[in-house]
Amino acid sequence: MSVGAAAGAGDRFPAGGLVLGIETSCDESAAAVVAGGRELRSNVIASQVAAHRKFGGVVPEVASRKHLETIVGVVDAALAEAGVRLTDLSGVAVTYGPGLVGSLLVGVSTAKALALAKDLPLVGVHHVEAHIYANFLDEPGLEPPLVCLTVSGGHTALFHLPEYGRYVLLGQTRDDAAGEALDKVARVLGLGYPGGPALEKLAEEGDPGAVPLPRGLAGEETLDFSFSGLKTAALSFLNSVRQREGAIPPEVARDLAASLQWAVVDVLAGRAVAAAARAGVRTLIVSGGVAANRSLRAEIRRRGGEAGLSVHFPPASLCTDNAAMVACAGYYRLRRGERAGLDLNAVPNLPLAAEE
Repeated sequence: MSVGAAAGAGDRFPAGGLVLGIETSCDESAAAVVAGGRELRSNVIASQVAAHRKFGGVVPEVASRKHLETIVGVVDAALAEAGVRLTDLSGVAVTYGPGLVGSLLVGVSTAKALALAKDLPLVGVHHVEAHIYANFLDEPGLEPPLVCLTVSGGHTALFHLPEYGRYVLLGQTRDDAAGEALDKVARVLGLGYPGGPALEKLAEEGDPGAVPLPRGLAGEETLDFSFSGLKTAALSFLNSVRQREGAIPPEVARDLAASLQWAVVDVLAGRAVAAAARAGVRTLIVSGGVAANRSLRAEIRRRGGEAGLSVHFPPASLCTDNAAMVACAGYYRLRRGERAGLDLNAVPNLPLAAEE
């Protein structure tokens, strides 16, 4: 059966089933075991940051080769940490897109081999969908309906989840993702890779009101985002300072980092709370790598609290790419009877099947 196909009546998935999740969409080789969709038994991640730092970003060929070197050991470690064997599993879930095609293929091939060898049901998971489900691992009582802001280096979008497995797209970036804007400016500031966390640390010492920066789509009645103008304005400011003074003074770098971060946080928080109101829900969750940003967490909690919303974030360890979120999302797909066949393939530009 292909991705999303329903299983027969004899293929009902156990409510407390153990799911092995595999994630290799970019530069993290990860495997995890989750029981019943909510109980985290293990979560193992092999980071490639050191391998890519000297290049200033992820090199796809290097990433795929590193996945080949580590994925078997990562899966073995996840099973050992969970105290289970492959024969104890009820299913396998794997990210099959979007992402780097070479990296995705390593994870998909590994998952298909394990499913075939042990006659386990297999399901493919969308990477953004998996990030959304990271919240369910940390909040046992969390249930739809809700609105999720997903924000990372590659994605910035707002989804309404009326129920498990159903996604209504409320808004998305029209150009750059929020994390991409932060990372690009961090790179120009010489903060290294990964840039987002380094920029956040630098911003703690700066004045968020020191550098006037634009808010994309300000004044429009939209839940969409635009960060390209903000990124361009920040880079133009740095270029003008460098031309005038020959270098970027440390205090200017700190103030620009704080001002840029606040501009991003201001827009994200405002749109997220507005989206919850438009969808008529009382629960707002946040996912993706940028969800670990402390300023973003504080501001969404503040505005969400003022609006009477219940606001939830995953722990920082589940904000960045991991396999626990894949196992969680996969569990709910398996429970709905979905199965993938051995023809499952990597889809680097895979869209999330969302209603608009």
